[in-house]
Amino acid sequence: MDLEIKEVDHGFAIFDETGDKRIAEIEYQQTAEDIIVATHTWVDPVLRGEGVAEKLLTRLVEFADEKDIQIKALCPYVVRKFNEEPEKYDFINADK
Repeated sequence: MDLEIKEVDHGFAIFDETGDKRIAEIEYQQTAEDIIVATHTWVDPVLRGEGVAEKLLTRLVEFADEKDIQIKALCPYVVRKFNEEPEKYDFINADK
């Protein structure tokens, strides 16, 4: 499934074919110059199980790496991914 991830205010989102309705999103808050807090991840039930949330997290990690900032995980999904795959996320994890 090829879905376009778009940068939006304080996050990244995927929109439906009309471009009007968000069908998946990951949000963050900037809490310091070099730290963002991943606060929320949501995927429409129709897309769940397709790896969409992980694609959004990957984009957020790329964004943070590009900006030389770290991510603090507050969103349960991001917390779980950071804990399950520390080798993949430790370089960007503000709690490490």
